[in-house]
Amino acid sequence: MTQTAKRPQWLGVPEDLNALSDGLWAAGVTRGADGALTVGGLSVPRLAAEFGTPMYLFDEDDFRARCGRFRTAFHDFDVYYAGKAFLSKAVARICEETGLSLDVCTLGELRTAMAAGFPGERMVLHGNNKSAEELATALRHGVGRIVVDSFDELALLKQLVAGSGVRPKVLVRVNVGVRADTHANIATAHDDQKFGFSLRNGDAATAVSYAHGADELELVGLHMHLGSQIFGMESFETGVTRIMKVRADFMRQCGTELPVVNVGGGFAIAYRDHERPLPPDTIADALRGFARRSCEELGVSVPRLSIEPGRSLVGRSACTIYRVGTVKNVEGLRAFVSVDGGMSDNIRPALYDGIYSAVLANRSTSAQPRLTRVVGSHCDAGDIVVRDDYLAADVSPGDLLAVPCTGAYCRSLSNNFNHTPRPPVVAVGQGRAKVWIRRETYDDLLGLDLG
Repeated sequence: MTQTAKRPQWLGVPEDLNALSDGLWAAGVTRGADGALTVGGLSVPRLAAEFGTPMYLFDEDDFRARCGRFRTAFHDFDVYYAGKAFLSKAVARICEETGLSLDVCTLGELRTAMAAGFPGERMVLHGNNKSAEELATALRHGVGRIVVDSFDELALLKQLVAGSGVRPKVLVRVNVGVRADTHANIATAHDDQKFGFSLRNGDAATAVSYAHGADELELVGLHMHLGSQIFGMESFETGVTRIMKVRADFMRQCGTELPVVNVGGGFAIAYRDHERPLPPDTIADALRGFARRSCEELGVSVPRLSIEPGRSLVGRSACTIYRVGTVKNVEGLRAFVSVDGGMSDNIRPALYDGIYSAVLANRSTSAQPRLTRVVGSHCDAGDIVVRDDYLAADVSPGDLLAVPCTGAYCRSLSNNFNHTPRPPVVAVGQGRAKVWIRRETYDDLLGLDLG
């Protein structure tokens, strides 16, 4: 068996190459009697024949169920789905139907939500560099909360609403100075990064007072966000404790209640079998406890809490289907299996050292496992889809591979590297398939080139 001494220690040889981990796949993914994967009862090979590869394949029923579980676990919170993980008109409608609110952070996300008919009052707008157009659109649509991120933005927002009779509800984003245990590119609450008002240098307290004193604005609370793909609750405990202190100091100084504290999202999912993310009810209980204890110690009321889950709602609800093009076995190292996608449809391995796995999707096999790297078709050595996994030694050109946990940050970070059209998003729900986002074409790409 070919393998490398540098492989991660947790990467063990699987007992059954055909098995699916309950922790990585949407609930509706199984193997059929013919050994091929099915999603919601529909054959993956047949879906691939109809819609082509690569393809983002969503289990709509699974996503709806996850939204419902979060809504139940956080029944006394405002739950804003973080649209940056993946947003389409269909996703926005599902969030509305399942009782969730929506977090958007660009004009494109805001306009997608508007096109879906999502109610403005159930939306929150983020962004560290909001344009006048973004803010004006949010104001016209009646966006319920605007999270202000800088003194320049506070001044711009005041200018936009002056004399209009509109008084937007705002939250001040506080940089609570917590470096979460996650990749550096997705840790967002330590001092040396771009988001929020610094707690350390006093900007946070100044911004809260400024927003409170601005007649054009209605200050309703505070916001923090620690980062993404966070497994433990320790950093949340520190962050909640610090932001509640900011709130208590303001309330004592101004004699005014701040009714809302948004503690962000970033709750992790498993990308490999050894990872153990916390379930929603455990997270909810912990956050309630942190808030209650902090407020009791400070002698103030407990605010209404909000959260912004993205990956933890949508990450497991989709997989990506690829077709194998070539197979190279490098003796003493590994096999390299090339597929018809890559870093244009999933840049996370290159950008965040994202770890993924893969399974044979069109058949089962009794072949021996072989250490494999699944790579893409792009002209770049970093074009890696699955860095290390065991796949069957008989994987061949024409086979289908399925990569789980690609519902979050794959389509939203997709790109046209090497002039590659982006894949479609196909959803299976209630036993039928439908296209949420169509496949880009070469005509789409050339249509942008005015020559």
